[in-house]
Amino acid sequence: MQQKTVLTAEDVKKIMAAAEAEAKTHQWAVSIVVVDDGGHMLAMQRLDSAAPISAYIATEKARTSALAAVSRRSTKT
Repeated sequence: MQQKTVLTAEDVKKIMAAAEAEAKTHQWAVSIVVVDDGGHMLAMQRLDSAAPISAYIATEKARTSALAAVSRRSTKT
């Protein structure tokens, strides 16, 4: 029987913390999104000084990448 590995809530917290630390190290004003392999959002955070539109862009990029991985297609046109 095949088993599918999934992200737990604790995994998501660790990913978000690592991404936030990396962004702060480089002084990047960004939004961070974590999605599952189906493109469903698990967490999103817009860091201080990040443009409001960055939340939308980050969500769409994460969703597009996850869907491309599921369908095994390139994200490039």
